[in-house]
Amino acid sequence: MPLKPPKGMIDETDPRVAPFGHPAPPWMVNYADLMTELVCFYLILYSLSSALSKPLQGARDEIKETMAQHEVAGDAEITKDGLVITLQEAGYHVFFKSGSADLSDSMKKILDEMSSTFVGLAEKDHEIIVEGHTDNVPIKTPRYASNWELSTSRATNVVKYLLREHDYPANQIGAIGYGENRILPREQEEDLDSWHARNRRVVFIVKNPPPNLSSKDEDG
Repeated sequence: MPLKPPKGMIDETDPRVAPFGHPAPPWMVNYADLMTELVCFYLILYSLSSALSKPLQGARDEIKETMAQHEVAGDAEITKDGLVITLQEAGYHVFFKSGSADLSDSMKKILDEMSSTFVGLAEKDHEIIVEGHTDNVPIKTPRYASNWELSTSRATNVVKYLLREHDYPANQIGAIGYGENRILPREQEEDLDSWHARNRRVVFIVKNPPPNLSSKDEDG
């Protein structure tokens, strides 16, 4: 009969005790390898995301400064889709005449101020989608049968202006209209006119470049 080890010492013959100096079970080795690979993968994704967002961060700051200088309502923020710039009608800033898609002088001036930022992003292979949005007041004119047609025409005219006046590359910009289908909720105690004005907006979505183009030198 084998002698039991003194009390307080480990019994190496106990099957519940892993033998000292023996390799870990195969599943543990595979698990450790998997965890290491996942950590490396997420580090690469984080590095790539940081590199791609640098020009967008600079552009966001420039756009916000321009909006503040000209008292333009809206916001510029970086999301999973890229840089999202929202311009909203407020105060003396009316982007289009009622029921029309013709750009106002105010809208042209805003686009002129932002154009250098947009062109700089295009040089770094960023594409822009221009979205047109309207309020929920129905429209039916000989030219526009609904707000959907009106918003599409407004977004298209913004694109045309950037192409014509600022030589923005045509293969890196597009237009889409949503009409009143993406209406912003009315805030508490917000008057009707302000709510309608907030929904008459133009949104620029600056997309990240394809991964195979991300190696381009961002500084030059």
